[in-house]
Amino acid sequence: MRLMAKILGFSVLVLISLSVFFHTYEGKSAHLLPFKEKTIIDFHAHVAGLGYGNSGCFINDEMRNNFRFRFYLMAMGTSLKELEREGDKVIFKKISVAVAASKVVDKTVILALDGVINERGELDKAKTQIYVPNEYVYEQTKLYPNLLYAASINPYRTDAIERLVQAKAQGAVLVKWIPSIMYINPADPEIIPFYEKLVELNMPLLTHTGMEKSFSHAKDELADPRKLALPLSLGVTVIAAHIATTGHSHGEENFERILPMFTQYPNLYGDISSLTQINKLGYVKKVLAHSELKGRLIYGTDWPLQFFPLVSPWYHLDELKISEAFTISKIKNQWDRDVALKIGMGLDAEAFTLGSKLFAGDAQLN
Repeated sequence: MRLMAKILGFSVLVLISLSVFFHTYEGKSAHLLPFKEKTIIDFHAHVAGLGYGNSGCFINDEMRNNFRFRFYLMAMGTSLKELEREGDKVIFKKISVAVAASKVVDKTVILALDGVINERGELDKAKTQIYVPNEYVYEQTKLYPNLLYAASINPYRTDAIERLVQAKAQGAVLVKWIPSIMYINPADPEIIPFYEKLVELNMPLLTHTGMEKSFSHAKDELADPRKLALPLSLGVTVIAAHIATTGHSHGEENFERILPMFTQYPNLYGDISSLTQINKLGYVKKVLAHSELKGRLIYGTDWPLQFFPLVSPWYHLDELKISEAFTISKIKNQWDRDVALKIGMGLDAEAFTLGSKLFAGDAQLN
């Protein structure tokens, strides 16, 4: 009994000591969220839907039957029953409430997602895994001051340029592509008129680079970062989503393939979304080791892909102190937790503010 009492007493003493230590450390953890004002814009957040509430969204059977589907519902904090009852629009409300509760993130750019286009220039629903229409995102983001609209337009649509002009008029802050699931070849000369219109309208292109693992299948050869040489040479402002931190093209790591392009093209940027995911361990270190990326990074979360076990500060103890990992893990707000983790891993505060400075002339950001 005495031994058990001693063990119990020692355990209680350890727990009290740890509690005091971490409470004390939390009070000194301002360096993880070193922003005096709430000005950060997240340039990379996804939504999806099943068509409830006449949203126009859909997810094809292949994707709905994929194991990823239920994880995405969980990550978005919703369920099939809630979507059916409240409509797909409930996701926008959830994002807005969470961003409003953030200490440092002011607004989030919500990405529409176009689909595969057939030879007639029309949407091919059979080949499109996830579809999120522009009009739906536009209408919903209008309802929330802290949500911004990003259009998605497959340039192979017969009315692609008309859609682009309309998106600009509606206040879209950028155009989003995932070439590997939209079946877009960024190096195709056929879409030069679309690129020229992007330049004329001063619309940035946020496009996925590197292997795509979030969908049931993808044509990864279309996300080779070298294919972006065409729009970059024409003057398009290109944001390479995830900085090509997955996969290989032509026997070379995609990340290594994109690095020289930052020196060659001053209009190329990379977003830091997803860099803390478990499948990208070590990439924050690689990014920090390349001076050509300095001043070229834009903040994004890749929401809702911030959930455990995909992301955790405990995966990065070679870059974080244990006390920092503990503090970050206790942050409830997803946006604040994402910022704190990336700051703790060494990303410069500039990466979190460059996007809003770069696009400060756009009234929608202000």
